[in-house]
Amino acid sequence: MKHKVRVTVLKKNLYPELQQAHCADPHAGPCPRYHEGDVFEFYRDGSRDDFWHMGVNTLVRTKGDPNTVAGGPQLPFCSEAWDAIARYIYTGLQGGSIMQGWMKEENTMIACCSDGTRPVVFQIERIDYED
Repeated sequence: MKHKVRVTVLKKNLYPELQQAHCADPHAGPCPRYHEGDVFEFYRDGSRDDFWHMGVNTLVRTKGDPNTVAGGPQLPFCSEAWDAIARYIYTGLQGGSIMQGWMKEENTMIACCSDGTRPVVFQIERIDYED
């Protein structure tokens, strides 16, 4: 049994009142590196190790320009997003339970980056498949 991990951008939030009160650019706007509906797939086997490359080239679907999406062919995942989801990706790639007892399915987790003015919400899923 092998395991891959699918990451999907579920939602992008924006808190303009917080940006105006606290950010150097008070009109920074929503996260420019992800789009709702973006899908990424991580593999870790003999020929591919996406985890150690911070998701570069894991993008499989986007509404945006793949060259400007973090996880596309040119950009690794954003460090704030990576910090929030990497542990679940690594666990899933090893075949482990991502969040047993908290989520309805133990192979799934919902997490978000730590950007407090424009967080991005991700769904992380371990997918098991045969060789």
